[in-house]
Amino acid sequence: MLSTNPFLTLSETISPLIMQYFVSIMIFLVFAGTLYDVIHKKSGIYFFSNWKKAKKNRTIELNFSKYSSITFNYLIEVFTSGELCNLNRRIAHLLGMYGFIIYITATIILVFKYTGVNSTGDPNIWTYLWYLGASMISVGGLWFWIFIRVDVSAEGNSVFRLVQADLFVTTLVLSAISALLWSMLQYNGNPFSYLFLAFYLLLTTLLFGTIPWSKFAHMFYKPAAALQKKIAMEDGSRNNLPEPANKPAILGKSLKPKRNY
Repeated sequence: MLSTNPFLTLSETISPLIMQYFVSIMIFLVFAGTLYDVIHKKSGIYFFSNWKKAKKNRTIELNFSKYSSITFNYLIEVFTSGELCNLNRRIAHLLGMYGFIIYITATIILVFKYTGVNSTGDPNIWTYLWYLGASMISVGGLWFWIFIRVDVSAEGNSVFRLVQADLFVTTLVLSAISALLWSMLQYNGNPFSYLFLAFYLLLTTLLFGTIPWSKFAHMFYKPAAALQKKIAMEDGSRNNLPEPANKPAILGKSLKPKRNY
C-alpha cells in the first residue's frame, strides 16, 4: 500500500484534471486567505510601521555579518522549535510542522506529475513521503490532544471543547487522518473509501478556506515579526520599548513598619 499512489488509483473514477483544479484552488485559497488576513487585521501595516519606527530609534548600527548571524541563529531556533520550552509541545509542533511540509509537497507532486495518462517515472519515494507526512501530522495532533490539550481540564474545561483558535490544528489533523483512512480503504477495494474521500475533501477545503478565521496565517507573519524583534533588541531600539528601570534601593529590604513602644 505504501508504494501505491492513491491519487493514481482515484484517477480511474475521477479525472486527474479535476484533482489538479482542486489542488490549484487550495493553493489559491492559501495566498488569498493569508493576504486578506494581513489586510483585514492590519498586521502588515503594524509590522512595517513598527519596523520603520525601530530603525529611527536604534542606537547601534549592525553590519551585514551581524544581521546574518542573527538571522542564522533565528532560523535554527525556528527549525528546531527552540522557542518552545515545553518538551511535549515542541515534539507536537515539530511533527506537525515537518509533517505538513512533507505532506503538502508530496500531494502536489503526486497529483500533478504522477497521476493520469501523462504520468512518468516511479513515484515511490513521493508516495512514501505522502504517507510519512500524513502520519507525522496525525501523531503530532494526537500528541497535542493527549499531552497538551488535556491540560485545559485544570481550568475546568472539557478536553473536547473547541474554540476558533483550534480551527487550524483540528482541520489539519482530521484531514490527514481522513486521507490515511481513505487511501487504506481504497487500496483494499472497500466501498466506504468514498465516504472518507468526502470527509478528506471537506476537511481540506475547511483547512484552506477558513484561513482568515484560523491561525494558519500566523505561520507566515509570526516568524517575520519575531526576527524583527530580535534585531530590534540587538540594535538598541528595543522594539520601541523604554530601557529597563534601575532596581529600587529599597527593594529587598523589609517593608514592615516600625512599631513605637
